[in-house]
Amino acid sequence: MKVSEIAELLGGRVAGTAAREIRGVAALETASAEDLSFAEGPRALSKAASSQAGCILVGEGAAVEGRTTITVANPKWAFVRASNALRPRQLFEPGIHPTAVVHPEAQVAADASVGPGVVIERQARVGSRTRLAAGVTLGEGVEVGADCILYPRVTVYPGVRIGERVILHSGVVIGSDGFGYVFAEGRHHKFPQLGSVAIENDVEIGSNTTVDRGSLGTTVIGEGTKIDNLVQIAHNVRIGRHSVIAAQTGISGSSEIGNYVVMAGQVGVGPHVHIEDQAIIAGQSGVLDGKTVRKGSTVWGTPARPIAQIKKIYASLAHLPDLTRIVDDLSRRLPRSGH
Repeated sequence: MKVSEIAELLGGRVAGTAAREIRGVAALETASAEDLSFAEGPRALSKAASSQAGCILVGEGAAVEGRTTITVANPKWAFVRASNALRPRQLFEPGIHPTAVVHPEAQVAADASVGPGVVIERQARVGSRTRLAAGVTLGEGVEVGADCILYPRVTVYPGVRIGERVILHSGVVIGSDGFGYVFAEGRHHKFPQLGSVAIENDVEIGSNTTVDRGSLGTTVIGEGTKIDNLVQIAHNVRIGRHSVIAAQTGISGSSEIGNYVVMAGQVGVGPHVHIEDQAIIAGQSGVLDGKTVRKGSTVWGTPARPIAQIKKIYASLAHLPDLTRIVDDLSRRLPRSGH
């Protein structure tokens, strides 16, 4: 695409060579004269001056001397849109690979792509233009909507429902039994895991993440939610729309996560926790059993507290060695009793 065509697509303003041809996208540091890149913030703008990128997306009021730029309201979002135009979604050959095992009672759309070694069990349904890569397993009665991508070795247990435009990366397991037991008569007895999982439209789940089925109800992942690699979501958890959950987070059973929630890496959430809409849980926080995190708040630490409060606590802890020396010194000066 010419720079002028990209600018028209994005509704931006060109400074520099509008006729230059752009063939790819890259970071500022590695871009060539045929690549598009973006610069957001003062540090990136300083790098942009020495970048070899053929065109750079910049924000309002920003300029890069001697470089072809397109001014847009949000450079990062504009970069995503331009990338999709320059690098269209990979097309897959429709059809069923000869080594796939598809039950006669399963329904697979004619334009779906079923890769080698895929297993599709009885009454499972696969939607239009969906791609199942090598080694995917769909259990009995699983429903997968249109335009989904399930990468190699994804396992979907029976009865799970997956919406449209869902992406499941390698090693994801959806619908395994929850960790539910009753202790009686000197041993642990498995509590029935009879529920299911519902994954709504436009969800993306990272590699080796697990989502357990509900024990008696349904585990729900809301529309547009994005989940990183190595996340554990337990039985009966309900996650709202457009939330973001980072790597190594664990969410215990029957917890409720609202809409537009952000959970950073290695967050631990106890059972029956309620995290309200637009809350932010900072990295390595621990939200204890049954607690509520209020709408729009930011918490940190274990147990999780409002971030301003926990910063004061950590600042005080930094002075603890000095305080200990003062107390020890005072104790040595005090007169000792004869007892």
